[in-house]
Amino acid sequence: MSSPNVERNTTSRAMSSSTDSRFDKPAHGWRRTLFTVIFEADTRAGLMFDLALIAVIVASVLVVILDSVQSIREQWRPVFNVLEWMFTILFTLEYIARLSCVNKPLRYATSFYGVIDLLALLPTFLVVFAPQMGLGYLIDVRILRLLRVFRIFKLSRYSVEYRALVSAVAASRRKITVFVGFVMLVVLVMGTLMYVVEGPQHGFTSIPVAVYWAISTMATVGFGDLVPKTDLGRAIASVMMLVGWGVLAVPTGIVTAEMARRGGDDEPAAFPVAQRGVLAMVEPAPAVPAKRLTPAARRRALAQHRRGAR
Repeated sequence: MSSPNVERNTTSRAMSSSTDSRFDKPAHGWRRTLFTVIFEADTRAGLMFDLALIAVIVASVLVVILDSVQSIREQWRPVFNVLEWMFTILFTLEYIARLSCVNKPLRYATSFYGVIDLLALLPTFLVVFAPQMGLGYLIDVRILRLLRVFRIFKLSRYSVEYRALVSAVAASRRKITVFVGFVMLVVLVMGTLMYVVEGPQHGFTSIPVAVYWAISTMATVGFGDLVPKTDLGRAIASVMMLVGWGVLAVPTGIVTAEMARRGGDDEPAAFPVAQRGVLAMVEPAPAVPAKRLTPAARRRALAQHRRGAR
């Protein structure tokens, strides 16, 4: 079995090849060197770039979190402003570098990570230029400042395990979609039933309100703003609470089974699982026991060996 480092390097090379084909890696020159450093992590320079970028992302998100605390913001506001502009300039340079080192910059700009890169630097500029652009009446500055939390999504491109989880969820999307449809059907039926049983006099003024109660009860949240008053309504609520445990467990089981089928690092699973379901496991082929020689057969084989030796 190959070591985890070899597997990660293989996965990294595969993802680099995919990036090359999507954004068209330059053939030569400084743009090719910059592309290798920014988009590929199998070199020392690329690894150092990724580690430095992760440190900057984590630091910028930490500044956003601390800036949301009023007492800390009042004391450290000048420092936070300087740090925010430093982070914005670094992310702007990184965004320009990514666009300049690919042959298809528009494709990268419209990709998922390209949009995230833009959202990571755009709020700071909008906070400054929004009043001049007449956007102050349309956008609250505090909302723009909170958009900087999108920088944390930039961390996802550096995690192989993240991609394994995303691929497992994507492979299970049909099962999860069917399950969510079943849950919505149950919620609608039970909510309608509670509306008929309890009625407006107990707070269930409409079917949407009853469906809201069914969702909060099935999710085991139970805010307490709506509670059944009749015995039949309490019995229905008890059933909904018990069903809620299954609702929480089924999606986890679906994704976990898919990850086990794929293996820890996209390896074959250690145990066989059928393609059509989690419970339909493939029975392993029975082992054929080795034949044991009788003493007479052993003597005949020894005699034949001796005759052949002569």
